[in-house]
Amino acid sequence: MIHVLKADKTKEPFSEQKVMDSIKRARIPHSLHGEVLTHIKGKLYEGISTREIYHHVLEYLDTSSKPYIKTRYSLKEAIMQMGPTGYPFEDFISKLLESEGYTTQVRQILRGRCVSHEIDVIAQKDEKKAMIEAKFHNGPGVRSEIHVALYTQARFEDIKISNNIDEAWIVTNTKTTIDANAYANCAGMHILSWDYPVGEGLRELIERSHLHPVTMLTTLSQSQKTTLLENHVVLCKDILKNPQSLNILYLSKQDQEKLLAEVATVCEEE
Repeated sequence: MIHVLKADKTKEPFSEQKVMDSIKRARIPHSLHGEVLTHIKGKLYEGISTREIYHHVLEYLDTSSKPYIKTRYSLKEAIMQMGPTGYPFEDFISKLLESEGYTTQVRQILRGRCVSHEIDVIAQKDEKKAMIEAKFHNGPGVRSEIHVALYTQARFEDIKISNNIDEAWIVTNTKTTIDANAYANCAGMHILSWDYPVGEGLRELIERSHLHPVTMLTTLSQSQKTTLLENHVVLCKDILKNPQSLNILYLSKQDQEKLLAEVATVCEEE
């Protein structure tokens, strides 16, 4: 039995099913599934990291005859590239929630009973209003711990009455600790992390909505991605709907055509 090293430094047995699930979620063509798995199994050794397995998948997908297909597999990595500040992540969460029927506002100053607070995202749906603490991490294996839940609850208690806030949420692109989850559940707080709640986590929300961040695009440099994010061009669909948003990058016609082809691949709904 081969064991793999996870981002949090714990080990678990290698699972073919987990590899297959990740490929299916990324909408990789069915014809490539068996080939990708065979490629990965040929690279395994005791203690191989999940990150190295991820790169081996990308390595194989890069040989695919369908251009840019590997872009779809880089979702988690792409979210972590939204830094170094948390502002693009807040904008991204706002757009995701809007796709779920919420009305949202970002970075609002609310006066509480004791002090004023800057709230990352305010979301409202069905006459319920939530304050959202968006915790962005730019590295794997980092978890939001119980102190995040404690101070989020304290801020909620200070602003809820004067601002008609009904709920407090924590949304993070990684995971939360067991204690953070336990406290949040006890306090009536909603947590949305990368894979929690099970089957309804951030990853599933993104994949269901097909709202992929521009940081997934391999035809852009990191500085170009940062320029787009700073100008609130957060989603690949933003570019698809408004190609003129690329004008701030001063791309050549050829480079813009390549970029738009990759955007179309990422946004394609099958």
